[in-house]
Amino acid sequence: MAKIITEKKFQFEITEGQSKERLDVYLTNIMENATRSKIQQLIKAKLVLVNGKIKKSNYQVLPNDILDLTIPVTPRPDTIEPEDIPLDIVYEDEYLLVVNKPAGMVVHPALGNWTGTMVHALLHHTQNLSESSNEDRPGIVHRIDKDTSGLLLVAKDPWILSELAKQFSDRTTEREYWAICWGKFKDQEGDIIGNLTRSKNDRKLYTVSDTEGKYAETHYSVIEEFEFASLIKLKLKTGRTHQIRVHLKHVNHPIFGDHVYNGRTIQYGSTLPKIKQRVEHLLATINRQALHAKTLGFIHPKTKDKLVFNSELPNDMKELIEKLKN
Repeated sequence: MAKIITEKKFQFEITEGQSKERLDVYLTNIMENATRSKIQQLIKAKLVLVNGKIKKSNYQVLPNDILDLTIPVTPRPDTIEPEDIPLDIVYEDEYLLVVNKPAGMVVHPALGNWTGTMVHALLHHTQNLSESSNEDRPGIVHRIDKDTSGLLLVAKDPWILSELAKQFSDRTTEREYWAICWGKFKDQEGDIIGNLTRSKNDRKLYTVSDTEGKYAETHYSVIEEFEFASLIKLKLKTGRTHQIRVHLKHVNHPIFGDHVYNGRTIQYGSTLPKIKQRVEHLLATINRQALHAKTLGFIHPKTKDKLVFNSELPNDMKELIEKLKN
């Protein structure tokens, strides 16, 4: 077993309007690369404090609670070992794969997640993954967030990886996301434009800036409206980290369920008990941001064919939509 060489400390303050939620569930979703089992282990090891006191995993977080989290950091393994983790493969040939990633799975190994990632599963499925400039990301052409579900493109040799990466860089790929977000839009479709830069308050997060960061543009169109939420589709005109989530928060339509970008703070009717109770019930349906990478299209580097793939919405988003309709 690797020896602990250091530790990282985090502190979170629960915002006003936060719905009731278990401590382990809240921390799993707000920590970018966490899993629920790892968070529960930390709670059992008394490395999580609520207002300076030890609590159990089933503690219900409350507005203004202060959470302190200590994570022991172990050394990075010398090699990435294949792991027998089921994969939902949408398409595969001798050059590339398209995989439907479930919510909750980290794409590649990183600090705090040296096992159980998509890369570990892919290495078990095939030995033909392209080498990458980053040895922790063999075959990975692009990434999606841990708690975003949907289509991911994987290359099997360096030339294919390079050609596919160029398509992403040149913005010639077709990428459509579906999201459920708070509120109704004034316009049924439009563009959200704003530079993205790291937050000065928390370097893991991003924010919109008029003067700093990288240009980002997202096109949205409304599919269906509900009482206090909307189902929308989004097309990325740029591909920045957390782009959709940050842009929707910026225009006051955060993605429903998003622990990081205000999606679990009740946006409407929080002072009305009946509505608040209903919203809390809806938030209990989904423990992540309601965001799915639904469509992925690209030119196959070898055959030159245009390939377009679509994936169904996952069950948690389907269930949320049905409850919103009712």
